[in-house]
Amino acid sequence: MSARVGLSRSRRSTLKTRLVMAGAFVGALAVLSMSMLFSWPVSVKGAADTAAEEAAAAFDSPSGTCLDWPNDAPQNMRRVPCSKPHTFEVTENVDIGKDYPGSAPPPNAEGWQQIVTEKCTAVGAKYLGGKLDPFGKYTVGALKPNADQWRDGDRKLRCGLQRVTPSGKRLLPTTGSAAEQDQSNVHDPGTCFALVNKKEVGDPVDCSKEHSYEVVGSIDLSKTFPAEYPTEALQLEKTVDLCPPVANQYTGDKDLAALGLSLYSDTLKKESWDAGSRKIDCKVGALEPDQTLRPVRGSVKAQPVSSAPPSSPKPGG
Repeated sequence: MSARVGLSRSRRSTLKTRLVMAGAFVGALAVLSMSMLFSWPVSVKGAADTAAEEAAAAFDSPSGTCLDWPNDAPQNMRRVPCSKPHTFEVTENVDIGKDYPGSAPPPNAEGWQQIVTEKCTAVGAKYLGGKLDPFGKYTVGALKPNADQWRDGDRKLRCGLQRVTPSGKRLLPTTGSAAEQDQSNVHDPGTCFALVNKKEVGDPVDCSKEHSYEVVGSIDLSKTFPAEYPTEALQLEKTVDLCPPVANQYTGDKDLAALGLSLYSDTLKKESWDAGSRKIDCKVGALEPDQTLRPVRGSVKAQPVSSAPPSSPKPGG
């Protein structure tokens, strides 16, 4: 994506928004991502037997099972319906025993990452119908045996799909089976992302805190480009018209320029398009004169209109 900065007034004169055309806002941000691996906890201190049994059953779940562990605590792992919020979806259980016989020591952290890439990426793509969007919402992850299980001969790698925050340190909950969803990396309107060192997108934060941008909605490019892949430049040309109505609906027609804010859009890489992704985020943020990001506080979302009837004047008032 181009790093050139260019601002353009919307061709719709009735809209009070501006859209950055060059994709500089996105290009200036280093979005970090990584695979995350979890081991079965060595002990579940203070947990009831039923909870421990539930977690053990979840750890050995078959393909298509959705798992959740609240508060980023894998020891609370449990099976949940995929229609409910969850943090991990099992794609396949892979035996790596041929590569690591009984006497072999367990891999180090870097080795595990390589194993996950080699063993879980292909099965993840197969699970998703043949293609995994490398820039999409899902990344490959795995549940691996802990040290005690490894010594006991467990060589099973539980491959799965997960949604990782930009920092790579947390998982975001998803709803619905990954196998039945568009892989587009879009977010709910009202999602704000932290700003790190004026150049990196951080994890989701409350919009009252300093943030890099606020998602105001998403658009489906398949309606504008029903056939072949549109270049990123062509996508940006069209988002000049597509994003402002989304922003106006979210903000209640606020004049973003008067607030020192601009409207930006993401774009799709060809690899994402080929994997079936068609949606992108429209979002609001700000740039300093030196093209670094300016921290923003507070949401631009329009306040809901009260449905309560106006109060009656007091007698004699």
